[in-house]
Order: sequence, then C-alpha cells, then structure tokens
Amino acid sequence: MKKWIRKSFVVMVSILTFGLVSPSQLMNNINAGKPSDQAAAPSGNFVQTPTLAEETEFNRDHFMEELLKQAEEQSYQKFGSKIKPVIENEFRTIILPNIEQAITETATQFPEEDLRNLAITEQPSGGHSEKIFHIKNSVTNKDILRFHVRRDQPPQEGYWFNFHYHTYHDDYQSHYNLGSIYWAKNTPPKWMS
Repeated sequence: MKKWIRKSFVVMVSILTFGLVSPSQLMNNINAGKPSDQAAAPSGNFVQTPTLAEETEFNRDHFMEELLKQAEEQSYQKFGSKIKPVIENEFRTIILPNIEQAITETATQFPEEDLRNLAITEQPSGGHSEKIFHIKNSVTNKDILRFHVRRDQPPQEGYWFNFHYHTYHDDYQSHYNLGSIYWAKNTPPKWMS
C-alpha cells in the first residue's frame, strides 16, 4: 500500500473513531490479518487491508479482551526485568484474576457508547511510585479506576507487594485489595528497573 494512502487511512480512522483507535492499534490489527485477505508489504510481511466498517464496528467482548491484555502488559512493564521473574507466576495466578474481575465488574456499569471511551494509561510509574495503570474515560480524561502496588514492610516480616485499586465512586479514597505477594527480607529494587 502506498505510504500516502496508509497515512490518509490512519488519519481518517482516527477522526472517525474520535481517537479511540490509535495508529499502533490500527497497525497491529492490520498485521494480524488472514493470509487470504492480505497483500504483500515491502518488507515481505503481509498486511491486511481492513474496511472502514471493520475498524469502526464495536465488539464489547473483543474490547474487553484487549483492555485486559493491556492491563497485564502494563503490569509487567511496571515490574521491570528485576522484579518480574520473581513474582510473575504468583501475579498471574493470584493478582491478575482479581484485576480482571475488577475491570469486568466496572465495565458492566457502562453502556456500550460509554464503554468504548475507556482506555488504559500508557505508562506505569517507576521508582517508588505506586501507579501500575489507570483506566480513564478518554473523552472526559477522568480516571475511572486506578490500579496501584505498594511496597509494605511489616515488622520482622520482610517486604510485600500490596496490589489494590481505587475507584471514582468514592473519589479514590478507599483501597480495594487485590492481594499481596511476598518479596523477601532484602529491599526490592525500584519499579521498572
């Protein structure tokens, strides 16, 4: 596909979807096409040419799958290469199902036209900050859910990672516990290290 056509298509889809579909999501969707619907790209990869109806049609289940997938990816990005290998299995079996449940329960409160405006923030915070990701309304730019992890050190117990979230329902005041994972007696590294 010629470069100017591709750029025009990306701009048109972004305008028609009010920015809900980012160019990177669009390219991921294009690259995930079936061989029978594809044309050869200059690099030798295959690129599917989606129709405008495919890009603007909203599928609640697919949207939720993508949201949950992004939540998992953001969490692993937050852990970084030093923490992730140590807690990944426990996170996947203990914490991630609770994150998925919290997101799913919250999503049921939104009609389809509002649900399609939900998005995950793109960058977790590093260092000692708690933020893993937030789910916000991309139109109003207001947070709906805030997922955090805090390092706790109860006396003589070592370090724990406490996963929790906050919701807009109580102006982010309450902690809704998702679970805790034990680290060790030694101090954990900073997030994203």
